Amino acid sequence: MFVGASAFQALVPSFAAAKSSGVTKGDVAIVSAAQIAEALAVTTYTNIINNAPFFHRLPSDDQGYLVAARQEEMSHYALEMSVTAKPSPFTTFYYPPKMFSDAQTTLNVLVTLEDAFIAAYLVGVRNFSTPDLRVLAARIMGIESDHRTLARVLGADVAGKDGGPITKITGVQGTAEPADPPNNNGYERTLRWTNISQAVTALTPFADKTAAANAGFDTTKPYQ
Repeated sequence: MFVGASAFQALVPSFAAAKSSGVTKGDVAIVSAAQIAEALAVTTYTNIINNAPFFHRLPSDDQGYLVAARQEEMSHYALEMSVTAKPSPFTTFYYPPKMFSDAQTTLNVLVTLEDAFIAAYLVGVRNFSTPDLRVLAARIMGIESDHRTLARVLGADVAGKDGGPITKITGVQGTAEPADPPNNNGYERTLRWTNISQAVTALTPFADKTAAANAGFDTTKPYQ
């Protein structure tokens, strides 16, 4: 069974209950978008673990948290594929230059993605057709919030361009914020998204080569 099976099994009863009460086309659209996001998340964490120079310089507990985060994203992906009955239509992803070689870029992008994932699952909380699905979306959103916190905590253990720890991280808001509290994370940000298409638009540069080039991403190094 795939890594992260226990997390998947914990979510299955909630999802089974939701499916038995009927899944609408709108529900499937949200799940499909979430599945793409989770494929991107798995790709991101895998390449941090395998390719980021700072990973092996992290304390062992931080390394373990990153591995666990990948496992959790894998379980989310598997759960969503059980609804769509097919793999993500996107299996190749693009990132800004120096994504996995420059620690500041890595953490900026990781927080940006987790910000987007949180907001996307909050769209599910708002728009899913059944209470079971809305609760499930909230449960996954809580995990994505943990992941964003992890990305910020890593700043203290990662050297920035000046050789000292990273103290500010730029997320989806586009504004550098303190990695440590007090910062602007009192509540989960909705990004004012009310429709899952807004999440798809925000994540398209990571999944589409043309959009990636327009966003200034490095299209010469696709990651699968």
